[in-house]
Amino acid sequence: MTSTLPRPPRSGPRAPSPLARQRSTASRPDLRFEKTLLRLGYLRLAAMDEVGRGALAGPVSVGVVVVTPSIGRVPAGLRDSKLLTPAARDALVGPVRRWVREYGVGHASADEIDAMGIMSALRLAARRALEHLAAPVDAVLLDGNHDYLNPRPVAPDPDQAPLFLPEPAPAPIPVHLRIKADLTCAAVAGASVLAKTERDRHLVEISPLHPRYNFAVNKGYGTPDHLAALREHGPSDVHRRSWRLGVAAGPADPDARDDDDLSDWKGEGYPT
Repeated sequence: MTSTLPRPPRSGPRAPSPLARQRSTASRPDLRFEKTLLRLGYLRLAAMDEVGRGALAGPVSVGVVVVTPSIGRVPAGLRDSKLLTPAARDALVGPVRRWVREYGVGHASADEIDAMGIMSALRLAARRALEHLAAPVDAVLLDGNHDYLNPRPVAPDPDQAPLFLPEPAPAPIPVHLRIKADLTCAAVAGASVLAKTERDRHLVEISPLHPRYNFAVNKGYGTPDHLAALREHGPSDVHRRSWRLGVAAGPADPDARDDDDLSDWKGEGYPT
């Protein structure tokens, strides 16, 4: 039954909801750059983004989605994962998967980060993400200004003959770099959402095994409470022990060298 009673006058303009404020203040990524790359002749473009690079514990994770010429409309509300609430990220997982149809998330553990350094671990996680896809891709779009997917060629030492022939390296994949692609490129934002939600879920699952560090809340990042727990209890077996963890022991990240262009490292620092 429809009421015919007059409604009381409003005292003023209705305040926008938090989601509406978020939509109005956040930039809306689109597919313009991805479609520009497709016009170069690519039929399968992989868009990738990483999460967890600046964390003190847990894996570094890389998400990938495949963009093809038949891709549809960008899911409503899609943003870079760092601009979304946890509930909004979780709600977007299904729409993003249905939108792109091919996707994957790869991880490299804290032990692997300690053994090979963060850049090599990023490469490992990215290669593992690509292995989830049904077929190879023609090119990759990476967020940032550093190609962590393809290893840098190392010139042989002319004064020292190798004892063994080196194993053949994986064929290089064409990589296109775009700074802040997670903010402007919808496919990279989708990869960011998939990687962030999967990594966060893993940290929540292992949190009861390490109750001193409250991974369910900080997701392995260096929050004040997390740093205080490290100073009191030392690192666990899922911490990156080769890093400076807010305690006296431990060298700096071995890959943070002067010859690496790391100016676009996000340094997330705090969970969102």
